[in-house]
Amino acid sequence: MAVMQNAKESLIKCHQRIKPYIHNTPVLTSHLIDEKAGCSLFFKCENFQRMGAYKMRGATNAILQLTEEQKNNGVVTHSSGNFAQALSLAAKRLGVKAYIVMPSSAPQVKKDAVAGYGGQIIECEPTLEARNTAAQKIQNETSATFIHPSNDEDVIIGQGTACLELLQEYSDLDFVVAPIGGGGLIAGSALAAYYFGNDCKVFGGEPYKADDAYRSLKSGKIESNTTTNTIADGLRTQLGDKNFPIIQKYIEGIIRVEEQEIIDAMRLVWERMKIIIEPSSAVALAAVFANKEHFQGKKTGIIISGGNVDLKNLPF
Repeated sequence: MAVMQNAKESLIKCHQRIKPYIHNTPVLTSHLIDEKAGCSLFFKCENFQRMGAYKMRGATNAILQLTEEQKNNGVVTHSSGNFAQALSLAAKRLGVKAYIVMPSSAPQVKKDAVAGYGGQIIECEPTLEARNTAAQKIQNETSATFIHPSNDEDVIIGQGTACLELLQEYSDLDFVVAPIGGGGLIAGSALAAYYFGNDCKVFGGEPYKADDAYRSLKSGKIESNTTTNTIADGLRTQLGDKNFPIIQKYIEGIIRVEEQEIIDAMRLVWERMKIIIEPSSAVALAAVFANKEHFQGKKTGIIISGGNVDLKNLPF
């Protein structure tokens, strides 16, 4: 993991590399939510990122790191949502062909978004095995480079630039809290906090109904979920062998939250801050409310991971 041994330098270089292709998203605050939480919260709003989520950062960095020959052959990934959109848009901006393997069960709104960004969709059965098989077939046929949504060093470093920007604006944060699904965002955020924070600790927020990361930290090995019946659809994935060691080493812990707590946090942000966030993003705020005494009086950054919501299917 050579890139991770030079993570500080990698984060700086990555940020410079992707700057022309991403937004430096705003950091918002809310006095009312601060009062309810008992601490000072700083929301890094990646729902305002291009394509509506932080994943644009990692996708762009990964493509920019390819050789010209690799770019000519295109890229391939498997994703049911945000990374599918991110890789499609990043590839389009950089003039690279993108093959996107999506499960047949993926929401039509997400398929339409991928197609709109120029991604070529290949549908498969909604199992991880089917996703991997379809992606491998495309690699064999086209020589496209596979880019994993979360278990890829260039992706991890790219995602970490959201936390890097947050700390450049607020260097004295005590904590940063981010949702944890596939592990790319939390791993990148933990590296950014370690190298650019001032003794800043990172916590992950995770639904009880998809708590594989919590159990993985306990057992010391990557665990799976038998069920992923959570409203936080972006967190129904599992950790990988590249991000798990970073998570083990650099994060403080994982706070689990109930489904109603996720919905309440999502609604609170909509009502009080007037911004659209997806359930996966609300998990981070819900984690603070679920463990108020730990964050009492502290300056806490919240990574709002995205805002891609099906408005016909709101939970409230």
